[in-house]
Formats: sequence, C-alpha cells, structure tokens
Amino acid sequence: MKLKKCKGFRDILPQDMSSFRNIEAKFREACFRAGYQEVRTPSLEYLYLFTSAGTLTPGMLRRVYSFLDWDGWSGERVVLKPDATIPVVRLYLESFPGVVPLRFYYVTNTFVFEETGLKNRERWQCGVELIGAGGELADAEIVELAQDVLRKLDIEDLTLKLSHAGLIRAALSELGLPLNEQNKLFDVILDRGESAAKDIKIENTPALETIRLLFNTRGENSGYLKNMRSISSSRSSEYRDALEDFIRSFELIEQLGIKCEIDMASGKGFEYYTGLIFRIDSGKVNLGGGGRYDQLTTVMGGNTTPAAGFALYMDRLMTLLPFSEERNKRISVVCNADTFKKAASLVYGLREAGYIAGLELAGQMSTGFSVQVNPAGGYTVISHSGALTECSSVSEVKKQLEQL
Repeated sequence: MKLKKCKGFRDILPQDMSSFRNIEAKFREACFRAGYQEVRTPSLEYLYLFTSAGTLTPGMLRRVYSFLDWDGWSGERVVLKPDATIPVVRLYLESFPGVVPLRFYYVTNTFVFEETGLKNRERWQCGVELIGAGGELADAEIVELAQDVLRKLDIEDLTLKLSHAGLIRAALSELGLPLNEQNKLFDVILDRGESAAKDIKIENTPALETIRLLFNTRGENSGYLKNMRSISSSRSSEYRDALEDFIRSFELIEQLGIKCEIDMASGKGFEYYTGLIFRIDSGKVNLGGGGRYDQLTTVMGGNTTPAAGFALYMDRLMTLLPFSEERNKRISVVCNADTFKKAASLVYGLREAGYIAGLELAGQMSTGFSVQVNPAGGYTVISHSGALTECSSVSEVKKQLEQL
C-alpha cells in the first residue's frame, strides 16, 4: 500500500520551512518592537468555548473537528481549534482577568474541515490581539502593525478592504425581524457576503434599501462614508453611531498612507465582530484580516472589554515568498578520518563566522563552496567553477571565502 498523508493536510518541506521561518521572524520582530508579548494556546479546546452565545457562525461550526474527550465515566466534547482569537480571549479571562490593556501575539495552526480535501484543513497563521483598548486609535494600531509586517516581508500590491460589523447589524435591526432572525441573517451575510444581501427575501423597505446600498458602496476614501452620513438622518441612532465610528477609524487609517477601500462584503466568517473589520489582499490573494470584537469577553462569561486583532495566513504568504538559498554561505568541508579533528575545528569556526557549514557526506552539502582539509597540512578552497585556492590557515580560508 502506498503511504499517503491525510487529505487536506500538507508536509512543510525544507524550502517551505525557510519561507515559514522568515515570515515568523519578521512577524515576531514587528510585534516585539510594538510592545506585544507572545502567547501560545493548546490545539485542543472545549467545544462550548466556540458555541457559547454564538461565538462562531453555524457555517464554521459545521466544519470543526470535534470528538468526545472520554475519561471513563463522562466526557466533554472537544475540538481542534478552528479559530485562534477565541482561545486567546479564554487565556486572558483565565489568567489576566481585568488587566488592561494587554497586547498578545502568536503563531499557531487552526483546523477546519473542508469537504473535498483539496484545500488546506490545517491552516497556519500569525496573529495579534489587543485587549482592553477600544476606539479608532486601537483600530489604527492593529491595521498599521499588520501593514508593518507585510512591508518587512516586501509584499507588494497591497489593498486594505474595510467593513463594519456594527453598521451591518444596525441596518439589519431596522428590518423589523425578531432578534434570532436578525442573527441568522447576519450569519448568512458574513458567510456569503454581497450575494446574500442581494438575496434577502423581505418586502422592499427603506431599511432593505439601506442594506443593499451598504453592500454596493465602493470607495477609496472616507468621503464616500460621509456621503452616506448625509442621507442617513432618518436612520436609527444605532446606525448613525456605527457609521460615525466607521468614519473615525477610516480617517485615521487614511493618515497612515495605506491604500484602502470600502467593501462591506469583506468581513465574512466571524460572528463575534462588533466594529471595524478589515482584510488585506495582494492582487487577488487574501493574506489575512481582522477587526474589533468588543463583546466577545462578555459572551464568554467575563466583563465587557474592548478588543481587536488580526491574523495573517502563513500558507498564502509562503506562496508569495519564493525560497532563496544563500549559496555563498553554504560550505562543505571535505575530510577523512585522519583529518577529522582539524575539519571539525574548521566547521565550528565557519559557523561562528556566519556560514552554513558541515562535513561533506555523500556529497549532500556540495551545493555551495567546498573546503578540503589536506592530510599534509593546509586547506584547499574549491569554488562553484572548480577553481582551486590553497590556504595555510583557517583565517586565510575565511578571507578567501569572503572574496568569492
């Protein structure tokens, strides 16, 4: 029988790990410099964490990996975590209740069942959570940090798409539907975006026209939102307050010099968002996103605490960052049993000098330069072209390698 990996899962090969670690290092550095602290949550969490008060949409809950954690007499249903934010909020409520503000970052995997097995079911992401700070300044901070990471990675052609969950909810509340029906409709809109707004089967009302207007609005500056303000005098105070919140956050983000546009359909997937939602694209590839979730601590049993965060999808970032090997930094040291001690000392010295160095065993390190340890004394540096240079000492070897 031919051995195969599970459908929807991937092996991360050496060249992919090089890109993975590069992304991780740039992300960690950006977060550390911004005052964020690293945390890590378990892969397994209790299912109720994700079902309590509807922290995930039904569409997402249908795709979790869930099983019974049996202890002999009774058991609790657990899941491979399908979301990274909810476990971090659980960590906050359990370990730092009432301590604000807190800035956390993490690199983790999440698990989502996908029927065909053709898409990734294990998804790596790097993310941050800013807990205990609300308003447009906090929104602008996390957007700027996400952009900073992508700048450090030299990702180009970035577009920031902005939406607002509070504005969508306020528009839905004007439809006159019971709250549970509004919540169901909100779930559908977040899962399906603009197409769901078009398919709402309700008698044509001003409120329905407001929803369709929201999802048809496209603009690259806050002026488009201010135009909406001018025609919203008859809307509810909840709607007008959410619109003003959106305008304030949009204006601050504009001051960062980031290319952004309004796209109300860009916030799909997470019911716990309450305010600004954003996603970042490079061309047609969605690299990540985030938003504000001021009520999540409340529905999880804690006090109301403003919070916001984002995640960047490492699997997608890796496809944009090709593997590049520093061939001039990879050195094979050729020796035999008689010259091993001398070769081991050379290998250590080269590593200390910043080279990737090791003994040549069956030619596995011969992709770079070679240094042969001569039994009679001295060293021979061998370039890619086969040119030979004799050196009498380790310092001469290093000097010669610097010139190649």
